[in-house]
Amino acid sequence: MLTLDTLETSEPQADLPVRHVPSILEKVRTYKKHADQVKADGLYLYMRKLESSSESRVTVNGRELLMFGSNNYLGLTTHPKVKRAAAKAMETYGVGAGSVRLLGGNFGLHEELEQRIAQFKGTEAAIAYSSGYVSNLATISTLLSRQDDIAVIDKRIHASLLDGLRFAQIPFRAFNHNDMDDLEAKLADSINKGNLAIIVDGVYSMDGDVANLPEIYKLAKQYKALLIVDDAHGTGVMGAKGKGTAEYFGMHGHVDLVMGTLSKGLGGIGGFAAGPTDLIDFLKHNARGFVFSAALPPSTCAGLIAAMDVIENEPEWLIRLHENANLMRKGLQQLGYTTGQSVSAVIPVVVGDDLTAYQLARALHALDIYVSPVTFPAVKKGSARVRVSVMATHSTEDILKALSAFAKARTLVPALAFPPPKEETDQKVA
Repeated sequence: MLTLDTLETSEPQADLPVRHVPSILEKVRTYKKHADQVKADGLYLYMRKLESSSESRVTVNGRELLMFGSNNYLGLTTHPKVKRAAAKAMETYGVGAGSVRLLGGNFGLHEELEQRIAQFKGTEAAIAYSSGYVSNLATISTLLSRQDDIAVIDKRIHASLLDGLRFAQIPFRAFNHNDMDDLEAKLADSINKGNLAIIVDGVYSMDGDVANLPEIYKLAKQYKALLIVDDAHGTGVMGAKGKGTAEYFGMHGHVDLVMGTLSKGLGGIGGFAAGPTDLIDFLKHNARGFVFSAALPPSTCAGLIAAMDVIENEPEWLIRLHENANLMRKGLQQLGYTTGQSVSAVIPVVVGDDLTAYQLARALHALDIYVSPVTFPAVKKGSARVRVSVMATHSTEDILKALSAFAKARTLVPALAFPPPKEETDQKVA
């Protein structure tokens, strides 16, 4: 059996100079030492094995937990209409597409899905990728050129967008999060250095706040910059009809290029980019993440189409989602927790250091609440948190039980043993 030791290379040949450098696998050993310590302390809460479907209640090691760590915001992963559509398509087409789209894996359901995405996002056309990560990396690295273009990005954009820039070696400048003065300064400094693109998230995945799209749009027009928005956590969630962050601001259809995932609000898997027809056609024939990736299973496409039908025809799920999120956010604030500027279904409970985040997540797990700790490098040092994701399928009782657990957890985690603000002590939230 191969181990880290057996993977070591042999001794260098006698005629080669000996260099005293760390082993290639040293980073693995360093990580393993850290991971082993976290596990020994009972603080490892990642990749818990689910024994049930991803709903508002899940089973882990035979225990039922309230799920507040899923991005299945509207509960569409298990919606009966979505499941029936996917099952019917699977019976007809099987479990896979059999090829990449360009050669032998292009089904009518792929084209219908892309048409529906474009309609949903208010654009001319759309392209469907195998994942949201691939969508962002492939689109950015294909569309922008290191010789001609420069990107101006919010410091908190998703890692997949940053990876796309780095993969294609696109020069970029980062502005302070949602700081419009800094954005304009970066644009003014870059305007004569190449074609400009502004890249932001619609909803920021670790903070739950939204990009200031109205002001960003004005600056994009002023500086003739292409506006690119990753709306992964906004699609299906934000706006009166769930069309996304642009709709939330009354700007539906006005963003140059919208990208995102199909695995969160829509409950499936995959990613997309939506924009002008010519731009999308260019991506379909040049984006490596599309050209060289197997097509989405037709059954997945059918389920996603049905999910958009549900969003459009059953608005009660979106209404319920935001009622739940508002109740959870207000309750956490009354308990004295810091929740940032969240206005979405993502609510950060910022606690500061990594150990406190691990301890809080462990305490909540013991109280039958499933949340995940988020630490450096996913967030900057000193801003570790537990991220709470609310679902439309949570009942009011579920929210109140979670708030009760957060209240009790403060007595179990030393760093959180502080009284709530006096003026809020008498307000019962759990």
